[in-house]
Parts: sequence; structure tokens; C-alpha cells
Amino acid sequence: MENKGQDRIPDCQILKTEKNIRNINKKMAINRLKNNRSAKTKDLPPPYPNGWYGVLESSMLSAGKSMYISCLGQHFAVYRTQAHKVYVLDTYCPHLGANMGLSGRVVGDNIECPFHKWSFRGIDGRCTNIPYSSCVPSAIKVKKWISTEVNDHIFIWYNVEDLEQPWTIPISDELQTKQFVYQGRNEFYVNCHIQEIPENGADLAHFAAIHKKSFMSGCIDAKENFLTNFARHDWKASWSATEDKHIAEVKLCHYIVLFNKFKFFKINVTGKQLGPSYVHLFLHSPIFGSFQIFQTITPVEPLLQKVVHRFYAPRLMAPIVKILICGESIMFERDMNIWDHKIYRGNPQLIVEDSSVKKFRKWYSNFYSVNSDGFNISETLQW
Repeated sequence: MENKGQDRIPDCQILKTEKNIRNINKKMAINRLKNNRSAKTKDLPPPYPNGWYGVLESSMLSAGKSMYISCLGQHFAVYRTQAHKVYVLDTYCPHLGANMGLSGRVVGDNIECPFHKWSFRGIDGRCTNIPYSSCVPSAIKVKKWISTEVNDHIFIWYNVEDLEQPWTIPISDELQTKQFVYQGRNEFYVNCHIQEIPENGADLAHFAAIHKKSFMSGCIDAKENFLTNFARHDWKASWSATEDKHIAEVKLCHYIVLFNKFKFFKINVTGKQLGPSYVHLFLHSPIFGSFQIFQTITPVEPLLQKVVHRFYAPRLMAPIVKILICGESIMFERDMNIWDHKIYRGNPQLIVEDSSVKKFRKWYSNFYSVNSDGFNISETLQW
């Protein structure tokens, strides 16, 4: 179930490298932006809210290796030392512009530029060595990004307000103690503004509209067939902000209903939305036990989001989790079919029953600030 979405691009072409993402999607991005001109693009919030962003799964970066990541309108060199410490710097060398994330050599806590072997220190981005010079000017440096590694993911702190301090991402005790092990993942590329994906959790009415039919009925266009009457999904949902301004909570109670009468396979879900792009889902079945899902949303472009779900559970739950991954992927694709073809309404016409959407937008506005870059078509089309 990996590399789903982007029905206009074959799966085999998606994300071979970060460079390929930009090349493959350049034409698509232009077309999306052209379409959005008539869709009141001025209503769109800033494309990159302030907060933590999961940019790389821990398993993808081994000790002594570096990677180039392009997202959030930035270019990062992410590398891991032999001591397993992760550092993130601006990727382009200030000397003659080489990409240090590509083929950069990790030496101690430094990354060495592949072009002229200049070395830059991970802790502050300062140049520490120029092999053909006896003097290293103190002003030579690249930007050092705040990063953390937690729950098998590497996060970057993105915030246009330099004085705002990052909050702490909670550690999953079950992962840390190895009670839960990695069971699988899926990956999607969604054509929409980042805010619209987490907003789904506060859109309580969409659960019955989109997710009622059995997942066995299909994803993009769930068909009316014998499964429709044989089995359906029943959802009860609520959304609320918390006392911590960067945390919101969605609660779901799910059943499978047979013949519109018999309920079974109950799952209680509590989703912790931590900032603009990260969700930690706690799921519990009275029969099968507990497991967890981690969702990260990373803006590859202003209107292109990479969404990854990683599943963790006790080892013996593996067969059940595989079914859950399949069902969750199908349900997510149903949402994605809407996101890929809708427009963002900055001032939607809501009714009383949509009050949680209004509350969500007020909460999510915490992640925009006066210095957040606005959405500018003319700038975005400058390639």
C-alpha cells in the first residue's frame, strides 16, 4: 500500500529521489496553480505553518550517511554521525553552491562538501576546515536547523518566528520499551493545502458520508453492491482543542455493522494532533488489544503533501494489523479523492452541526503568524 495517490503519475515514478519529486511534479504544480486561480487562491492560508515536521523515517538514514531533503520551500542536508546523532543543515555549500546532502561525507560531527572538501559542524553550521587553506574565516557558516528524532522519525522545527521555542514531541512508551514493533506503512501524495488534511478530523459529518460503506466496496468510487447491505462502518466522533495550544484531540468509536443490525469489531480511537502536521493515534480493540499509528504530513510543495502512516503493535497482532493497514489505506484514498479535486474555502458556509470545523480553524490559526509567507502564485511559478 505504499506510494499511493497521484493517479496521474505511475507508482514507479514517484519519489525515487527528492530531485525526482520536483521534476515529476513541476508541470503538475503549474497546472494545479492555474486551476486554483479561478478558485480564489487568495483565500489560501500560508502554505507552511509553524511547527515540527517529520521529514525522514529513522530507518532510512544509517550511521555515517547523509541525505538531501527538499520540502517546506527549503533544502536540507540531513546526516547521522557514527555516534547516531542526527544533524540538519542547509544543504548548499556557501562556497560554490554544491549540494552537501548528496554525496556529502560525514566526518565526526561534521559534513564534508563533496566539491572542495570544506567541512561544516552539525551543532552550529560553522565551517571548521578548508583543506587547502590555513585560515577558516569565522563568518563562513550554513544555517543549522533544530531537529529531533522521536518515535522512529526525524523532525525539523520550522518557524518563521525565531524567538518561538519548539515544544516537546511526546515519546511513545510502547515503542521505547519494544512492546510495540513496526508492522507496516503506507505513503500518499495529496494535492491540497496542508490544513485540509488534519481538518478532516474535525469534519464530523464526513465520516458517515465518506466512510460508511464497507472498505471492501473499494476506495476511489465505493460501489453499491451486496457488501453495502451486508456490512457497513458506524462512526461516532468528537473533536476538541486542549489546554496546550499546540495540541488538539479527536475521539472516534468505530463498529462494523452486519445486516444493519449486528455490531462487532469495536475500535476506540484517540488521535492527538500535535501541531500542524503530526498526529499520534492510539487505537484499542476490546478483542485484539491496542496498537498505534503515526501520521506525518510534509509539504513537498505549497499544494502537494506527502502523507505517511506508520503502524505499530505487539508482534502477535501482525495478521490483524495487515488487514487494518489495508482498510485504513482504502479509507484514506476516499478522502484523498475529495482533497485532490476540491478548492479551499476561506469563508465556508457552515451550519450549527459544523461547529467543530470552525473551532478547528481557530485552533489551527495558532500555527500562522504575522511573518508567515503568504501564498503567491507569481512567486511559486518562478522555476
